[in-house]
Amino acid sequence: MDVMDGLKNNRTAAVVFGSETGNALDYAEEAGRLLERLHIQTVVTSLDALEPLSLARFDFVIAIISTTGQGDLPANARAFWRKLLRKKLPSDYLKDINITSFGLGDSSYPKFNWAARKFHKRLVQLGATEFLPRGEGDEQHEEGLDASWLPWSAELRQQVLSKYPLDVGQHPIPEHVLLQPKCLLSLASSDTPRGTELVCNGNDAFPLVNGIPLPLDAVAVEPALPRVTVGTSERKAQHLLVKVKQNRRLTPQNHWQDVRHLELSYPASIKYNPGDVLTIYPQNSEQDVDQIIQLMEWGQYADQPIQFQSTNKMEEADFYPVPPAPSNKLHSEPLTLRGVLVHYLDMRAIPRRSFFSMIAHFTNNDMHKERLLEFTDPQYIDELYDYTTRPRRSILEVLQEFDSVKIPWQWAANALPKLRGRQFSIASGGSCKCIAEGQTNFELLAAIVKYKTVLKRLREGVCTRYITGLQPGNILNVTLQEGGLGVHINEATRPVVMVGPGTGVAPMRSLIWERFHWQQDMLAKRQSTTDVPSNGSNGIGETVLFFGGRNQEADFFYRREWDYLQHQMPFKVFTAFSRDQQAKVYVQNILKQQAELVYELLHSKNGIVYVCGSSGKMPRAVRAALVEIFANCGQMADSVAEDYLQAMEKEGRYKQETW
Repeated sequence: MDVMDGLKNNRTAAVVFGSETGNALDYAEEAGRLLERLHIQTVVTSLDALEPLSLARFDFVIAIISTTGQGDLPANARAFWRKLLRKKLPSDYLKDINITSFGLGDSSYPKFNWAARKFHKRLVQLGATEFLPRGEGDEQHEEGLDASWLPWSAELRQQVLSKYPLDVGQHPIPEHVLLQPKCLLSLASSDTPRGTELVCNGNDAFPLVNGIPLPLDAVAVEPALPRVTVGTSERKAQHLLVKVKQNRRLTPQNHWQDVRHLELSYPASIKYNPGDVLTIYPQNSEQDVDQIIQLMEWGQYADQPIQFQSTNKMEEADFYPVPPAPSNKLHSEPLTLRGVLVHYLDMRAIPRRSFFSMIAHFTNNDMHKERLLEFTDPQYIDELYDYTTRPRRSILEVLQEFDSVKIPWQWAANALPKLRGRQFSIASGGSCKCIAEGQTNFELLAAIVKYKTVLKRLREGVCTRYITGLQPGNILNVTLQEGGLGVHINEATRPVVMVGPGTGVAPMRSLIWERFHWQQDMLAKRQSTTDVPSNGSNGIGETVLFFGGRNQEADFFYRREWDYLQHQMPFKVFTAFSRDQQAKVYVQNILKQQAELVYELLHSKNGIVYVCGSSGKMPRAVRAALVEIFANCGQMADSVAEDYLQAMEKEGRYKQETW
């Protein structure tokens, strides 16, 4: 069944998204709720779930797009994007479509919000009409993406009401009214109750409207129009069941940070390239799960078989695209609320404004309700930031502080966000990818997230706790996905400059071993000839790594490997350890110290530069250092040097992957 079947051409909208880590999906869902309160019949869907011309079925379309890799669209939007790029499409192909868009980006990337910009531009080129200027969010802003989203979404609301007015006598659904969810949990052994039956929730009783428990003061007189969410899974990700071979700490026990080297094996041959990503799906701890069950008074239902049940027949697609479970156990035994909490829902996430808006409906404490609603008011965005993001306060901690809140267990999957996997750039390449005939090896470099907040509270990520507890022989479910570096064997003879401080060295290690493997292949093919390549030993291009850390003795990752490889291939390593001397030294400083070499490899020899690691100051400082090197060594004006670096980006010779 087509996801648009049954929609009426009367005040309808599509909110389409391209999401890599889930942020764009979150904002698409928020836009969907905004439209639902305006009585707009709305579909929220990934771009790849649609055909371009199907957008004409809607009065207007909102696109929420994040940027990945080198200005690319996320994996679940690329098929749609390729269809838009067909050369034979006429200029009026999308003439009947009204569009606007919002981009999610990171200004530390040179191609900031590139995907949203080119997507929006292409729609207009094909005849679409812009009914609201494009908005752009920046993760580097001190208030995050919301700093741009809040004013843009307010303008969106005004434009929708102006261009698609409500019927006479109709009013927007107020914020204090709880919208109908797309799905709820129900006991698998019984039919969903209907009518006016009450569900007990702490000290309150909630009437069931179409089987949905709602607070007594928050039931809409007119049920909200159905909102569909489809196509949220990543189509190109391969789901694999892997075995832990090794989980080894690389840093000393007394070092401030715990960094792990993980080795995982898969019992079949799978191809992957440097820059590709492995996502690990964690589990919540038994302690956290027990706490939330006790806090929400869900004990009676925690271990009973349950099911996800749609609240509207129109929803043919799964509301809740289940992430891969860490074992096959959940697929062979009945699903329980406890199992959902362990594997699928995140109680350690920093709550969004929409979370406070929802849980305010589930308290009978007027002071708590007032305070929760303040956090949803855009004028208090600073207070929300100070309460949540700054101290990294979790959902579980919020529920502990607002202990009058009692979320009905049926609403658990609506109130709590989906537990997302943590992405790791694969650190293995070349011969390290294969451990035995017909088997695949994955190696990861994982920094354990554990720190104290401004409130002196210890913070430990869900995935961090999961990874530190992994033992050899454990089985875990992961996804393998193509990365954004676009490495190809055709680059083998070209020199490369790699900048990878900290765990940013992981994809660099993969590429270095891959290039060593390419060299070995070249040697094997040249055994019958005495030709000496002019561009380096055995034909492989020069490989230079700039690595940075705090202390040489504590976090010089893979030092022995670099010592070995420098004698096996044209490979050099330059290091910057910021705390080993009085004056701090970073990778950008070492780049400038080696300016002549860098200029020769990148300018004279047409080489490629890779920048990987933490986003923020490092990529900007490295970029500025490269511009300075081109200007000084090439005797260029600063503007000419900047133009040269931009030309490298366009040619695919400047590649950045930061997180």
